[in-house]
Amino acid sequence: VQLQAFGGGWVQPGGSLRLSCAISGFPQDFYVIGWIRQVPGKEREVISCIAKSDGTTYYVDFAKGRFTIFRDAAKNTTYLQMNYLQPKDTAVYFCAALGGSTCPTAPKYYHYWGQGTQVTVSS
Repeated sequence: VQLQAFGGGWVQPGGSLRLSCAISGFPQDFYVIGWIRQVPGKEREVISCIAKSDGTTYYVDFAKGRFTIFRDAAKNTTYLQMNYLQPKDTAVYFCAALGGSTCPTAPKYYHYWGQGTQVTVSS
């Protein structure tokens, strides 16, 4: 079971980035896939997740209306489209997975983790 997150980088305030989480070793439809971020000096927090094949999603309040999580079944990849990025969104972003049908809102419940990808928002 492997997850690989990529797509981070530098962007100006108001810009957009799309993060990708490539999944191997299991079909993503049977797992909850989450995006978790860690701002420097703070604990990791779940910002979005998508549950199984029914596509049920969760967003933390500050992500609603700006971020969108979605999957491409053919590519076994889950994405996080991030729009209207602000400096406070600067963080390392991780994708993670667990079996089940509901989205946990605490990072400790995720069993499998990819490496992080750095997102920097600055002018």
